[in-house]
Amino acid sequence: MSRQATLADSLRRDLTASLVIFLVALPLCLGIALASNAPLISGLISGIIGGIVVGTLSHSQTSVSGPAAGLTAVVSTQIALLGSFESFLMAVTLAGLIQVIAGLLRAGFVSMFIPSGVVKGMLTGIGLLLILKQFPYLFGYDIPLGKNISFAELVNQNIFHDLISLAVVPWHAGAMTIGILSIILLLIWDRIQLLKRFPIPGPLIVVAVAVAINQLVFARLGAGWYIRGAGMVQVPVFSSLEEFDQILLFPDFSTLADSKVYVAAITIAIVASLETLLNLEAVDRLDPRQRHSPRSRELFAQGCGNLSAGLLGGLPVTSVIVRSSLNINSGGQTKFSAIMNGFLLLGCFLLIPQLLNLIPLACLAGILLVTGCKLASPNLIRQMYQAGRYQFIPYSFTAITIVMVDILTGILTGLATSVSFILYSNMRSPLHRILEKHVGGEIMRIELASQVSFFNRAAIERALLEIPQGGYVVIDARKTDYIDPDVLTMLSEFQNITAPARGIHLSLRGFRKSYDLIDEIQTIDYTTAELQGQLTPDDVIILLREGNKRFRSGILTRGESIQDIQDALNLSNAFVTILSCSDSYMNVESIFDLRPG
Repeated sequence: MSRQATLADSLRRDLTASLVIFLVALPLCLGIALASNAPLISGLISGIIGGIVVGTLSHSQTSVSGPAAGLTAVVSTQIALLGSFESFLMAVTLAGLIQVIAGLLRAGFVSMFIPSGVVKGMLTGIGLLLILKQFPYLFGYDIPLGKNISFAELVNQNIFHDLISLAVVPWHAGAMTIGILSIILLLIWDRIQLLKRFPIPGPLIVVAVAVAINQLVFARLGAGWYIRGAGMVQVPVFSSLEEFDQILLFPDFSTLADSKVYVAAITIAIVASLETLLNLEAVDRLDPRQRHSPRSRELFAQGCGNLSAGLLGGLPVTSVIVRSSLNINSGGQTKFSAIMNGFLLLGCFLLIPQLLNLIPLACLAGILLVTGCKLASPNLIRQMYQAGRYQFIPYSFTAITIVMVDILTGILTGLATSVSFILYSNMRSPLHRILEKHVGGEIMRIELASQVSFFNRAAIERALLEIPQGGYVVIDARKTDYIDPDVLTMLSEFQNITAPARGIHLSLRGFRKSYDLIDEIQTIDYTTAELQGQLTPDDVIILLREGNKRFRSGILTRGESIQDIQDALNLSNAFVTILSCSDSYMNVESIFDLRPG
């Protein structure tokens, strides 16, 4: 395929993807503004800025930005604390400046420390949220947002209240029919290769079919079938640009003297940046071409977007996983789809809002429900379960908390769980204990891990206290890169005080000179002339079997260091002679885990 044909195909896919994103983003922008207790126009402004400004500056080819459902609780709380939406806009402007500075300082590396289980848990949690939130619209039920709805219910979306209400309120036959038909069409579209290669994406066909059925069929069947009012997309209609200009709000610069504005700005910047980086990580995983999006550049782009949103009266913007995954699933190839989404939001809102008001919410609910099922895939859940508890528990905690509380709390819960597992693992496995049988008796060899932190002190101290009185022990630090000073102090006290008092023969190996611990050999893993005379052939066979067992299991305790060779020359007397090939690739001592010589 020629370069021109490839570009034409990419442009076609981006245009169709931008249409799908736009159709889903429009009601989401309005709904998020409503849930944030903010003017509806602010949600649309953020959607436009997220597409045009952030889309242009970002180097991500798949991410789509706009107002995020995960920020609704933060936004509504800060508006209430600051007392006015204009003061809140000032905080959003400052938050944008903070993000711009963070991007210039290349602070995007923070996302590299987020465990994959948390990222996948976030995807699953958002997918489950999408599924749960769509059922009321799918069955034509909607809560009338009026005096009877509390502020807390508005902020938290009250998903489970909606689901319970479905059992006691009448379902709308038309909405239910269109919703179920939309899901069936999308599932068929995804499974038939011929349809998948069709120039127009499935979600766009679903919207067209839904509008046609509602206007041409259900309109003739009467009120029980015809969808209108709250069951339709509702976009404000303006008769002139002057009316549009009158509803715009701008930041109140006089609030710069208020410390609460700066606290709000820092809060918004942190939450928006964290959500953006995690969403970007998740979107890169969903990208079929597995392209990498520069994190610091994305922070800079998001900062410019929030700076613009604050100055023009919009809500904070972030990378949004719902729209981004829709972009990928609809065939989007480059960031042109995100930019076009912004222009479509702007143009459609200004020019043809009446046509948008013909779209039933039930068909959009069907599109989002299928998208949610892809995010919360049973295959992903099974994959995480098979990965083991260290992956599955943070994953499940993240997903469940996102559904039950909110996205930010879910992410923090997942991170806390992952850190707890890391600390627990370090506390339990900072060392490897091997009980060796040698000519002169038994030796407990304690091999330290590569990194020994203060979290490991309790486990090491417990292992040393379990050594019997008069026993032999070797603490091997040859594979260790770092030992915490607290652990070194504890080992020094054991060497100089505890071990002599209990008659324990302590040997230290591999400790650096900077540790102030002197390597000292007091073990009995060499053969003296006296011991040599006491050995029987059966004893030798047992010793060789024990060493070969360690060799086969990969637990080798010997090395060919200069110290080993010196000990062999000065202390050891051979207790067995083995004939082997002179050109062997491995010396015989390694096969039986013995000292050189």
